[in-house]
Amino acid sequence: MNKNKVALSSLALDLKRVAINYHHGSITTANRFFDEAMKRKKEIDQQKLKFHLRKILEDLDGLIFQKNKEKIAEDALMYSTLFQNAALK
Repeated sequence: MNKNKVALSSLALDLKRVAINYHHGSITTANRFFDEAMKRKKEIDQQKLKFHLRKILEDLDGLIFQKNKEKIAEDALMYSTLFQNAALK
């Protein structure tokens, strides 16, 4: 497995943890996993990604600033699934 796929898989897992913790109301824990996701994002060589994945990575920065916590959880879970699919492809 190449470096990008490992980083994408790790990012997907961190985002899934963000989604679960926001859904359960554990905001502090969710924020900690979001910080980890942002570190993972820096490990990814974006030049080797398809355009739509690069766009999603850009959108990821603003995820945490939404007011609706359930929307954050839904979006984090959606991004998690998209990144996991990209890693498996």
